[in-house]
Amino acid sequence: MRSPAPAQARRAVAAAVAGNVLEWYDFAIYAYMATIIAKKFFPAGDEASSLLSTFAAFGIGFVARPLGGIVLGRLGDVRGRKSALLITIALMAAGTMLIGLTPTYDSIGVAAPTMILCARLLQGFSAGGEWGGSTAFIVEWAPEGRRGLYGSLQQCSVAIGLLLGATIAALVGMALPPDAMDNWGWRVPFLLGGVIGPVGLYMRRHVSETPAFSATQQVSPVRSEWPPLLAARAFGFTVVWTVSYYTVLAYMPTFLQKHAGVARSQALWYAAAGLLLLAVASPVTGRLSDRIGRKPLLLAACAGCALLPYPLFTAIVSHAQSGVILLSQLALAFVIALFSGPGPAAIAEIFPTGQRSTWMSTGYSLAVAIFGGFAPFVATWLIDRTGNPVAPAFCLIAAALLSMLVIAPMRETALAPLR
Repeated sequence: MRSPAPAQARRAVAAAVAGNVLEWYDFAIYAYMATIIAKKFFPAGDEASSLLSTFAAFGIGFVARPLGGIVLGRLGDVRGRKSALLITIALMAAGTMLIGLTPTYDSIGVAAPTMILCARLLQGFSAGGEWGGSTAFIVEWAPEGRRGLYGSLQQCSVAIGLLLGATIAALVGMALPPDAMDNWGWRVPFLLGGVIGPVGLYMRRHVSETPAFSATQQVSPVRSEWPPLLAARAFGFTVVWTVSYYTVLAYMPTFLQKHAGVARSQALWYAAAGLLLLAVASPVTGRLSDRIGRKPLLLAACAGCALLPYPLFTAIVSHAQSGVILLSQLALAFVIALFSGPGPAAIAEIFPTGQRSTWMSTGYSLAVAIFGGFAPFVATWLIDRTGNPVAPAFCLIAAALLSMLVIAPMRETALAPLR
């Protein structure tokens, strides 16, 4: 298979990345508004129970991800990556708009949290197809020898989407007085996401199908290992990736508010700093993986997730100083960047093109549903049950060891042609 023309590849990837930014902005702002959503839609007898319910709803969105990965991933393997990606961005925008327009519990009672759960399920179904579809699309457009760099742009766009969500949430919080923020201001980021979703839809309509997928329509499928076995490998590969991502970048603002006494807007700025570093560093580590291989960086990230979380979480809780918090956030974000740079190319290279979208989406989405989406819930529950605010660090350590066992025996694929 010939490498695509560089200019054509850049245009296609740019459109996919822009759509991905909007997609993950929509998905992320729920986490950044968690403390307000807890009061508005999940009232309970105590604050911990209310927050647990909110993060349970956050996790419910991830339960739908495997179904979305299977359905939309299969669509991507049969009809093309582009068809699936058009559907994902439309569904995500609809779910985001629904959250922004749903009346509160005080207005319509139990119907309010029910509508929030439905919106999260819609978003989760979309996200299940988005991650695998966009990863396959971007990696398959990459020239030979640059799959790590191009694949890292997928993670870079996820980080930028999360960063955009954190930034918008922080700016709205700073611009409005607390009463206005609690009454209606929290809806602004959701409504904005619903409105700008069609922009990403328009951009994706005007890109071509990937050369790798087009080639599979003209030749017999490549034989490979049993697909569910490959999906299981992707599942184990993803565990540390998703636990670290959603603990450090989605849950951390809530953690800082609850256990370090940090104001909501300031906590979001810390998260934004970590996301900015991740967005900048991921292409660097992705390109580095094209030169030295994927495995050295992936295993280094696993080691970092095993060794750093406990002392860093302890330092945050013990000192609660801005410098300590910022350095800890940046250190953890850099460790994630070591994985997120080579990660998209490495997981895509596990699969042949004719099976990539379905089985990569399935393995990845199952891991995210089980370990990532409920990471904030588990962290909150562990702290509540043990009374130890450092407890989330143990989740990161366990995840790192599990993924290390999966990655260590994998073959290096950086220099092999895409199947």
